[in-house]
Amino acid sequence: MSTPKRYTITAALPYTNGPVHIGHLAGVYVPADIYARYQRLKGNDVAYICGSDEHGVPITLKAKKEGITPQQVVDKYHGIIKKAFEDFEISFDNYSRTSAKIHHETASDVFKKLYDEGKFIEETNQQLYDEKANQFLADRFVVGTCPKCGFEESYGDQCENCGTSHNATDLINPKSAITGNTPSLKETKHWFLPLDQYQDWLKEWIVEGHAKDWKPNVLGQVKSWIDDGLRPRAVTRDLDWGIPVPVKGAEGKVLYVWFDAPIGYISSTKEWAAREGKDWEPYWKDKDTKLVHFIGKDNIVFHCIIFPVMLKAEGSYILPENVPANEFLNLENNKISTSKNWAVWLHEYLEDFPDKQDVLRYALTANAPENKDNNFTWKDFQARNNNELVAIFGNFINRVLVLTHKYYDGIVPQAGKLSDVDEDTLMMLKKYPQIISKSIERYRFREALMELMNLARLGNKYLADEEPWKQIKENPERVKTIMFVALQIATGLSILSEPFLPFTSNKLKSILRLNEPAYRRGRERGTNDVVTSSDNEIATNSTSSRNDIVIPTERGTSDEESLWNKISLAKTLLPSGHQIGKVELLFAKIEDAEVQKQLDKLEATKQANKTEASGVEPQKGVIEFDDFTKLDIRVGTILEAVKVPKTKKLLQLKVDVGIDIRTIVSGIAESFSVEEIIGQKVTVLCNLAPRTLRGVESEGMILMADTPDGKLAFIEPENSEIKNGEQIS
Repeated sequence: MSTPKRYTITAALPYTNGPVHIGHLAGVYVPADIYARYQRLKGNDVAYICGSDEHGVPITLKAKKEGITPQQVVDKYHGIIKKAFEDFEISFDNYSRTSAKIHHETASDVFKKLYDEGKFIEETNQQLYDEKANQFLADRFVVGTCPKCGFEESYGDQCENCGTSHNATDLINPKSAITGNTPSLKETKHWFLPLDQYQDWLKEWIVEGHAKDWKPNVLGQVKSWIDDGLRPRAVTRDLDWGIPVPVKGAEGKVLYVWFDAPIGYISSTKEWAAREGKDWEPYWKDKDTKLVHFIGKDNIVFHCIIFPVMLKAEGSYILPENVPANEFLNLENNKISTSKNWAVWLHEYLEDFPDKQDVLRYALTANAPENKDNNFTWKDFQARNNNELVAIFGNFINRVLVLTHKYYDGIVPQAGKLSDVDEDTLMMLKKYPQIISKSIERYRFREALMELMNLARLGNKYLADEEPWKQIKENPERVKTIMFVALQIATGLSILSEPFLPFTSNKLKSILRLNEPAYRRGRERGTNDVVTSSDNEIATNSTSSRNDIVIPTERGTSDEESLWNKISLAKTLLPSGHQIGKVELLFAKIEDAEVQKQLDKLEATKQANKTEASGVEPQKGVIEFDDFTKLDIRVGTILEAVKVPKTKKLLQLKVDVGIDIRTIVSGIAESFSVEEIIGQKVTVLCNLAPRTLRGVESEGMILMADTPDGKLAFIEPENSEIKNGEQIS
């Protein structure tokens, strides 16, 4: 019996400045979840760790935009993000947050140790400063032209166009993201991690040591940074939001978020271990533990260069075995953009597809951006569901369940002598755990999912070839064996699908009643009497079998006893005489109207973005023609104007509208003086119900237009000969 292997699996900490979308799910959280679930099914000891990154500059930008505090921002989005992960059953062992006390303590301890051991460089240098905002500008508070590719909207720490990492002072024509001003340079003291001192070690450890097992996109980026020459990188910043630098003389400074955030993996592990009564240190300090970081490509530098250097400098931590970073996922051929609302948000997806979490997991995995940027479309989403999940996986399971109930009242029949086809089919079933494992172990999750579907295809082909619905009258004993074999495949699918389709797996296990005591007792009795034509025996007459599956399995069992491997080792997965549950459909078709609704939503977003870019207000809600005909709009002339006392915006006007002279109160005082509007031709909505403003009854509304500079302009007729009272239609 082998000892379970230990895995620490981390998923990139999401910024709590907004909800999570399908790009996050496809790039990081679904592949990490597949890997973690798989390792548990293999019987390994897993700590799957994540949490909210709450100290990034995007948090403060969001707070300024919404007019609330950074703490209010992180509290709001931490809750939204955590619930979305729970709703999709992303199986974190712990989901923490970097505002937690244990994280502040852990990050501070790491900094102090490196500080005390002289691992930092202390420098006073010039950094960008916004005089108007009266503050130093952290990297994300600066935008400018990338010095490498010329992209004009590069951030101060990294260019999103070419991926180059740089300092804010490297930008060409930098601008403050707070005020739009051109910043000045001002001296300030900070501590730096000397990455250049670890350059040779990094090259040996990654470029040479992991050339065969790390993904080409990861190695390519790392090699590019190393070849360009690494430089010291600041670990502190002049900000008031974050973890205070825990040394004297650092007042008003916080730990830089890239130093703070990855330590969140460690503090989250500590939090989990304390809750579960475990020792956290083996998961981060035992050389036999395998540490794997799942990230997007924009985080490669932090997880492959900066964080490993931090761990190396600290001295007691293990280093990552692999960093399987994915590329980006586009949406309907356009880059996903939070600021432009061009995304499919997880919480909104669940409002429209409340029971289809697995469909999205499937579509994102089947089209995962593993080696290059990929594209999500709603039509492909529909096709994946209807043509694959429904037509292949669901179709096989439904036929097996329906026929078992129709022929045997839902009781697993006892197999007779196995034919060559039966034995070949069962032998293929036994091979699938290893086939799928081979792909998952190489982080090829699309390939692994395809192999899972190939097992469902095997089941469909077996039923189509053996045609039990035709043989039931002529050879009912043969049909018992066919259905027995088909039920073994269905059981195998219920287990092997768990990493990819956890909701489907649980539903199928429930239908097959694999978690009920009756099933386990049946396994213990070894009730399957199968006569085989070869030595590859599927079941025996013995009263028990050490290779029988017992579901569920415990985490941390030995590899030989793991649920995953039982498919290959067990003589029977589902015993004859076992009663299965009622037939339920695993998947339902997605109709064209459901997809069109999503496309219409995106089209509305696209039009809103165009309108915003043009500076024009979007169209208001549609009205009926009869509503329009009720409006009495006439040409008038302003005869008198006086300011309304104790107001900045209001003018009291006397306007000749042809049918009478009426009093109108209008909020135009900041755009026009009293003197310049006397005699001005205006357009007046005359039949608006009177309204009292600051004690003055207003009997209409002057129609105005907004100008690009934020001022107001009169809407006046082009023909100056038009008389007062003429209607506009």
